[in-house]
Amino acid sequence: MLTDLQNRMADYISQFLCDGVLVLPGFFDDGRLRQVLAATDCVKHIRPMDVVIDNLENGERTVLGLMTAKAVWHDRMKINDLYLSVPEVREMALDRTLVRILFGLLGQVPSLCNSLYLEKGSSQDRHVDSLYMTPRSQGHLVAAWVALEDVHEAAGPLEFFPGSHLIKQKMFNNGTYHANDEEMLDWSRYMTKEVKKAKIKPQRFIARAGDVLVWHAHLLHGGAPIEDYTKTRKSCVFHYFSEADARAAGEWLVPMAGAYWIDRAPQSLPASVIRKLPFSEHNYVRRYKDVAAAVVAGHFASGFAHYERFGQAEGRLPV
Repeated sequence: MLTDLQNRMADYISQFLCDGVLVLPGFFDDGRLRQVLAATDCVKHIRPMDVVIDNLENGERTVLGLMTAKAVWHDRMKINDLYLSVPEVREMALDRTLVRILFGLLGQVPSLCNSLYLEKGSSQDRHVDSLYMTPRSQGHLVAAWVALEDVHEAAGPLEFFPGSHLIKQKMFNNGTYHANDEEMLDWSRYMTKEVKKAKIKPQRFIARAGDVLVWHAHLLHGGAPIEDYTKTRKSCVFHYFSEADARAAGEWLVPMAGAYWIDRAPQSLPASVIRKLPFSEHNYVRRYKDVAAAVVAGHFASGFAHYERFGQAEGRLPV
């Protein structure tokens, strides 16, 4: 298997450099897909307080534990960062063969920094990932999208613009490449003009269960419109920084399968949501290693003391 992969890597890298995407048909078998789907369903049944979701129905961010059982199974949403707590998701993201491919494409050891689980199409506007997960070094971010089931044309499939990763990235007025809401309209106009100039046409990825699509951080992509909301489009998305960037950012790296995953707190939440959450001393100290060190050093009597004085105002998750 390894020798076969080594023989194919040159073609993979060539295609990725040219198109900004790489399709890996049937990469995961049905057994792996069932494991991830079952584990995700289990999380939805339990509805933990520390699993952050973005509700695509109303644009709100909350946690599964504050949603009704009906909403959890009915609302169209993104479930964030299951890789932090669900081993099956983490093992899929850091599958050994996938890690070797990502290493070849990224030219760096990958560090898993984010995961998303969706059951319906996202209908997300066209964008490049580096706008929102901006790497410290240009090009030190790569993404992988996994089809957990066959994708129907009417379910809002993933749409991408092959070769658009070669378009020069537009810098914002603050001197960075990170999205600035006030300038996003100008960014969209710029990309539309550049895509037209390069005569790049969008492609829809009508995937089969187990297919993987890997894409460059600068690839323009989004979710096609959903034509039939009764159809699901179950998928996982993973993002990876380079090890070098992750270490430079001071991230806590956990080794796995020749790569790393970043052990961090879940996504930030609105203050109105945080106020509704219970406090867990065990989880708070485990999650925030700087707090744990401060408690051990005697700077705070407990994690709760830190949370009351600083943590809540900083938007830290109490559960």
